[in-house]
Amino acid sequence: MAKKNIPYDQKYYDPEIECMPRPELEQMQLERLQEMVQYAYDNTVYYKRSFDEAGVAPSDIKTLKDLEKFPFIDKKTERETQHVGTFFGEMCSVPEEDVIFMATSSGSTGVPTVSPFTQEDFDLWQDTEARLFWQAGMRPTDRYVHGLNFALYVGGPDVIGAQRLGALAIWVGAVPSDRLIFVLQQYQPTVIWTSPSYAWTLGEKIKEKGLDPRTDFSIHTIIVAGEPGGSIKSTREAIENLWDAKVVDFFGLSDIYGACAAACEAHDGLHIVEDQILVETVDPATGEVLAPGEVGELVYTTLMKKARPMIRFRTGDIGYFSTEKCECGRTLGRIHITGRKDEMFIVGAVNVFPSDVEFVVRGEKGLTGEYLIRVYDENFSTRYEVSVERAQGSDEPFDAVASRVTAALKAHTGVKPARVIVYDAGKLGTSSEHKASRFIDERSSAK
Repeated sequence: MAKKNIPYDQKYYDPEIECMPRPELEQMQLERLQEMVQYAYDNTVYYKRSFDEAGVAPSDIKTLKDLEKFPFIDKKTERETQHVGTFFGEMCSVPEEDVIFMATSSGSTGVPTVSPFTQEDFDLWQDTEARLFWQAGMRPTDRYVHGLNFALYVGGPDVIGAQRLGALAIWVGAVPSDRLIFVLQQYQPTVIWTSPSYAWTLGEKIKEKGLDPRTDFSIHTIIVAGEPGGSIKSTREAIENLWDAKVVDFFGLSDIYGACAAACEAHDGLHIVEDQILVETVDPATGEVLAPGEVGELVYTTLMKKARPMIRFRTGDIGYFSTEKCECGRTLGRIHITGRKDEMFIVGAVNVFPSDVEFVVRGEKGLTGEYLIRVYDENFSTRYEVSVERAQGSDEPFDAVASRVTAALKAHTGVKPARVIVYDAGKLGTSSEHKASRFIDERSSAK
């Protein structure tokens, strides 16, 4: 429901939640956690089996710390249980007829994982998105351009959150740059959401047309997600200077929904919606729970999403969680993501893993299977190149091999490498009896 009755100069969309004292917030989390764990146990095949095998029961949750007793889940769990028994599988807690929307992951590391939503889930998601949009500075007087992909992407429906807030929402989606520039000129929107790299590229394309992003357009806020640039000070400031607009970083997960966390004016981490997501940080190797502020793997438990509860979901994101009150006045904790435990990198808002490249290189005929990945920064965007070896005795032209591998990588990962370099067999230098180094990260954020 749109909250157009909120005074436009009110700082918080929902001050009762956003500024709730930590003891009250944690008590609310505990009550919701107890209900969710019981609900998951009673309504899903997977959680009943998993909890029984681990020797734990919903009644064991007496404090938030008791969650540590329960088993983890991860992407592998999702893949192994989806489409088992029913279309949505063993982790889904409702019949298919109660699901009104589904999103999927990119499938960059295997079969795409499907995320189902009931009507209640969907409404909660968009109400939460409206809260984060308000936090970013959007008001009902704004014109908002949604520049994200609508095709199965969990960020697509977030345009509805802008409508709930009361803003004019312009459903553009992923269109060619010329078309988007036309929309920005013709309708003079004030807020846009895209990826950090595309925000930079779009500004440069505008300048190539003899226009100035700072003076010929009305954008005052650029919301970015899908890549780490929005939380990297140098990248954020470069985009802000290019557009004369503020940049606000957002975070979402297809496994949960597209409105999980967002930056505030302090730009000190992203406030996560703790009223709906419980955060833990664990040692990536041992799973031991770490104290707030310690760097480890971020783990999330959903407290309200009903279609598919996520109890102790290991994200693979490396970072830390801070619970100190922010200078913006919000008491909701902040996540600080610093990397991925498996060297995942993001190009054009698409997650790419070294294992994806290995899958392609070792599956293509006429190659030795050796490869080297180099990831680097270029014009405030992340790029990657791949070096490979043609098979021993092969006389296939180097450019033909490069073209073939480029196409295969684009098809499998969804994003084209900047370059594929081809060597003769044994010339790449990655073959080793010991663990070979196949990943070179030259990005400034990795230094």
